[in-house]
Amino acid sequence: QVQLVESGGGWVQPGGSPRLSCTASGSIISIYAVDWYRQAPGRQRELVAHLPTGGSPNYADSVKGRFTISGDNAKNTVYLQMNSLKPEDTAVYYCHANILCVRTTTRGYWGQGTQVTVSS
Repeated sequence: QVQLVESGGGWVQPGGSPRLSCTASGSIISIYAVDWYRQAPGRQRELVAHLPTGGSPNYADSVKGRFTISGDNAKNTVYLQMNSLKPEDTAVYYCHANILCVRTTTRGYWGQGTQVTVSS
């Protein structure tokens, strides 16, 4: 069984720069592509950032130049550095990862989400 646990959310003033973390635990053999999504009230969940295995990250246009996704393989952790936050960035942020575990095939896992509220 795999768990993804996010942290780092909370209340942030406009222009703030929090960093979200997502750590995977369990009987993990390999972690492949990882993503950050977000869901604002009344809106569909949207992809914010994608980090492919051995490739370059890509971002939604709305966060390009402000957000950075990165990973630490040794810690089974992916980060989302968010800069110059705007009120419209307010959402629940979820990490998603494709993971190969012992005795299973590769599948996607979701974290429980962390709320980010941008307000003065």
